[in-house]
Amino acid sequence: MPGLTRRLLFAVLATLASAVAASPAGASGHTLHTGVKPGPNTGIVDIYTKLGYEHGVAAGTGMIISRSGEVLTNNHVISGATSFRVVNVSTHRKYTATVVGYSVSRDIAVLQLANASNLRRIKLDRSFPLKVGQPVVARGNAEGRGGTPKTASGRIIALHQQIVAKDESGNSETLNNTIATDAPVVPGYSGGPLMDIRGRAIGIVTAGSTAGPHRGFAIPIQQALQLAQRITTGKSNSVVHIGPTAFLGVRLANATDQAKIDTVVTGLAADEAGLAAGDVITSLDGKAISSVTDVRQVVLTLVPGKTVPIGWTNTSDVAQTGTITPTSGPPQ
Repeated sequence: MPGLTRRLLFAVLATLASAVAASPAGASGHTLHTGVKPGPNTGIVDIYTKLGYEHGVAAGTGMIISRSGEVLTNNHVISGATSFRVVNVSTHRKYTATVVGYSVSRDIAVLQLANASNLRRIKLDRSFPLKVGQPVVARGNAEGRGGTPKTASGRIIALHQQIVAKDESGNSETLNNTIATDAPVVPGYSGGPLMDIRGRAIGIVTAGSTAGPHRGFAIPIQQALQLAQRITTGKSNSVVHIGPTAFLGVRLANATDQAKIDTVVTGLAADEAGLAAGDVITSLDGKAISSVTDVRQVVLTLVPGKTVPIGWTNTSDVAQTGTITPTSGPPQ
């Protein structure tokens, strides 16, 4: 029912892709022919990322929102990415991309395609009120396989839903005001459009159920575009991160009650500061740290290249203090 709040556990819908599919590739900008009626896949892109520090690859979907190549997607699609390959599914053109900005808490991000111009944008529906029972179609890069976007049809079954989305690493986020559908979305649809019967995007697919009946969840398109506008106008705040992301050069262990270092990247900030695998970060930039989430929140406020104080407990349980100079790294 509209207005009903439900707290459930879902998996975000980014998916692993083949190493070949995730290899970065560039492309020149192009001009599309005008006067041609746009098809249902116009403005949709496949996104393939390389996770350099995690030694992995991933894939998702995105929507072109400007003729100059700004792409709306989910933050979890780009999280940890060190390079991008983006394919316009209508023209098959390939692009590299950079991150304009993102919101971890709202799961929204904007990419900028390199050397892009005169692109056809996704068609949007921002004027019609959504209704329970309304037919919808999700389109996306199902299972990261590329090609013509796959479709998942269904109906809106609830509005204004609150969900907890969790990825394979155990990271979770609470999302509010989502659209719930019975469309059987699968990993890879993330960042793609949830469309009405006229082929216009009414939401951005964000999560799907991992057990029980198929459920798909989408962020309302107007809500997503408002965040995208904040990002593209360069207005950084507590919700939106703009520009380079600071990177400590560590991978943190999956723990809820401490910020324990799992691995340290040789030659980067933490390594040069004297931290090692097994150490537990206890403070950063003057702020107390008691969890992985605390570290991530503080890192988002740091400036790459600016030295800040850090405290930690080593593997012998001895408290240490020092300084660390984060480099520029992948988005969170």
